[in-house]
Amino acid sequence: MQYLCMGFFNQDKMDALPQDEIDAIMQECQPPLEKLRNSGSLLVDAGVEKEVKILQRVDGKIQIFENLFAEHKRVLGSVFIIEASNFEEAIHIASMHPTVQVAIGEQLGWEIEIRPIHSFEMKESKKPAG
Repeated sequence: MQYLCMGFFNQDKMDALPQDEIDAIMQECQPPLEKLRNSGSLLVDAGVEKEVKILQRVDGKIQIFENLFAEHKRVLGSVFIIEASNFEEAIHIASMHPTVQVAIGEQLGWEIEIRPIHSFEMKESKKPAG
């Protein structure tokens, strides 16, 4: 079974850090991330930007909104999909992620949300991401 894992952080706490400290923290994330990648259970891994556009159908028309949750401190920073035989194993695998492995993450409000996926289809990309 596949599980969607979403890594969140506290925007205010991250924004309060100088860029060189953020860069050092991101370097500290590399060893646990490499361990997760080498586990054989990671199917997709994506770091996402803070910019958000929200599409919603309103009065029969598609409306585009800026981040409706901007007042919330919890911001999505990463998304990954893992394969596991059950939720317990999914928790074990997700616990390899830097979000919960890097000690400073606790102070910065880092957390992972895990959800079972009931349908998943992935097509080959025609152009590289980024």
